Formats: sequence, C-alpha cells, structure tokens
Amino acid sequence: MRRPRLVYVATHPITADVLLRGQLTFMREHGFDVTVIAAPGVELDRTRDREGVDVIGIPMARPMRLGKDAVAIAQLTRALRRLEPDIVNAGTTKGGLLGMMAARAVNVPIRIYLLRGLRLETAQGPMRRVLAATERLACACAHDVICVSPSLLQLSVDGGFIPASKALVLGAGSSNGVDTERLQRTDTLRAEGQRLMERLGIMPHDLLIGFVGRLASDKGITELLDAFEQVKREVPRAKLALLGGDVGGEKAAGDLVERVRNASGVVATPEIKDLAPYYARMDVFAFPSFREGFPNAVLEAASAEVPSVAFRSTGIVDAIVPGETGELVEQGDITGLASGLVGYLKDPERTRAHGKAARERAWRLFRREKVWQGWLAAYSARLRERGLPLPHA
Repeated sequence: MRRPRLVYVATHPITADVLLRGQLTFMREHGFDVTVIAAPGVELDRTRDREGVDVIGIPMARPMRLGKDAVAIAQLTRALRRLEPDIVNAGTTKGGLLGMMAARAVNVPIRIYLLRGLRLETAQGPMRRVLAATERLACACAHDVICVSPSLLQLSVDGGFIPASKALVLGAGSSNGVDTERLQRTDTLRAEGQRLMERLGIMPHDLLIGFVGRLASDKGITELLDAFEQVKREVPRAKLALLGGDVGGEKAAGDLVERVRNASGVVATPEIKDLAPYYARMDVFAFPSFREGFPNAVLEAASAEVPSVAFRSTGIVDAIVPGETGELVEQGDITGLASGLVGYLKDPERTRAHGKAARERAWRLFRREKVWQGWLAAYSARLRERGLPLPHA
C-alpha cells in the first residue's frame, strides 16, 4: 500500500527551518511522503538536508503583489498537480492563501489552513480590509482551519473570518511545540548563559529581564523600555536583554533602535541560533506583545523555568496561567508591566515556584512529541474519513 502524501506550504523558508523543525522528520518516520514548498533559500536547503524530506522552491513575497502572486499560484498549482498530495497543510498569511487556492484548484482531498495569527489585528484602514478578505478566501478554500491557540480561534470566529464549523485547535494549542529537553535549566547551561551574558556586559550579580523577538512596535518594545525605566528605580541591579531582534522593515524602527542603543541597562543582540543558555540565565521574561498566534518565546522561557510577565493579548493568554506560571496585565499598562517584573525580581522564592510550575505545564501540554502526535492523529482521522491510505511507521 502506498504512503500518504503530505505537502506543507509556507511563504518564507525560515518557517520550514524553524517552525516545522523536527515535525517533518516525525511525519516521514511515521509513514508519510513529505514535501515542503516555500520560497527558495538556504533555510529551505537546510530543512531538506536535516529532515530528509523533499523541497520545492517557489518564490512567494510577503507583501501583496498581484502579478507575482498570480505566477506563484500557477507554479503551486503545477507542483500540486504533479505531486498529487492527499493532504496540503498551508500556513502563514501569504503561503496559506496561495497554498489553499492552489490546493482547491487541483481538488486536493484534505486541505488544512494553519492559522498562526491574524496580522489584521493590529492593522488599520484599507490594509485591514484587504487582510480580512484574504483570510476569508483562504478559509473558504480549506476543509479545516487549525488555529494555534484557543483565543485565536475565538477572535477569528467572532470576527467572522472563519466559519465555526471549520475551526479547531489541536490539544492545548501550538503548531510545533517546544523542545523542553534542550531548554531544561541545568547548572551547566546557566553557567554558559552567564558567560555569554558577561560578554554583553551583564554581570553575575545583575538581575536579568529577558525578551526574545523583533524590535517592532507590535511587540511592545516601546512599552517595555518605558516599564524598565520604572523597574530600575526600584531595582537598580536590574538589566534588560533584548535578544534576537531585527527592525522588521518598520518605518518607526530606526527611532526605536536608536532608543534601545541609548537606554541605560539595556543590551540587544541580532538573531541567536541557540537561546537555551540565555534563557537559563534569565530571572524573569517580559513579553508585552500586542498580538500573537501562540508565543513560542513564552513557552521556551517556561521550559527553562522562567516565569513571564506579558500583555493580555491573543495567544499570550493561552501560554500563561496568571498567578501560577506568570502574570498578565492589560495591553499598554506600563505601570502594571513594571510592577509585575519588580514583583518577581524582589521575590526569588515566588520566582522559582512559578518557574517550576511553568516548566511542568510546558512539558505536560506543549512538548514537541505531544504536539506532533496531535497532528498525526488529526491527519490519520481525515485520511480515514475519506478512505485514503493511512500512514504506517
């Protein structure tokens, strides 16, 4: 009996390299023929070599470009017609839209739109209307719309972007889980993190607030810097590390980056390949983002026994249990954000207790193997419903 064919579609090859890491190998080893379609790049080649799957490079630009998008749909359609997949899983805004349209054009039996977040949540004016239209079109072409968190599903259904009949969340959420084993805090990992942080000017006696993500306004960087000024007044030993940031092409990014460079007690780094030792050195994690699908960084911090203080935003509310694994404050509440961070920095016993609870929850609900098993069960159920070949490890 032939193996079922599974095709993943994403806009950028980084999605395959980072957000599908390990899952592709898991599905291949559990009986699928796996192909990844994304824009060409070294990340796509790296994914092929690491995961042992087939890849197809098709240029897809994140911004709307009608001419280029039409070419991409035509190339996607030809590729899917040749592959004859049983399942197409398409995610990210542009990849999801084009992938679902092409999959419907060739009548793929199982079409899954993976909704990783709603860009329109922080958009305004004509762009918001365009993004809303693209979400509805992608959902119309899909059989299932799998949302990465319960709050994202609720927002999408309530906003009329997804029919409730198509929307679901696998398990407790997340698209790929988190490597809880690699992130387990150990004395060795913490010592390595301290060594790395000392290179950035953060000394062993400093109390460290960490952040991981882009230096962009929708990540709440301005609010975090304002809150940190308040934190410093109460905890002079506090330092803030902004890790893995990039300007994201935003118009205001230049001013934001300049403020980061001039801020006292703040350090920033470009992308970091292995964040595990950095998490192990943190005392508390700050994540004042205004919108998420499901924040991997919060799960990573939790896996390292680091509690988080964050805005009460979509996706984030599913990653933190207030008063148990971290604290949530209302969006834009700078004083509340500062107070939450100070509370952890001044109470090491509470910090340790919430950190351990955060790790236990991350391992129980979001470890990679559990999330992958959820995807495997969902794929198998859809194949069984349609009388298609089932995967065999």
